Amino acid sequence: MRWSHPRRTYDLSDPTDRALVYEQVLTEGTESDVRRFIDVDELMRLWNVLVLPEHVRAAWAKWFSEHRDVALPC
Repeated sequence: MRWSHPRRTYDLSDPTDRALVYEQVLTEGTESDVRRFIDVDELMRLWNVLVLPEHVRAAWAKWFSEHRDVALPC
């Protein structure tokens, strides 16, 4: 999913690396990637620190309101 950068290893126990992975998967990944790598509870925890395009943030905010009855800011 890092199309324009050299290969990199992420430490998912590191909050900064974990947020970067979530940003990349949500922005560049396929539906299969999202299902494989994204944990919705962790996404909720990371929500306020993630840097996401507006359309991605809005789509996930809608998903949370419909499936988890949670209102997240867009």
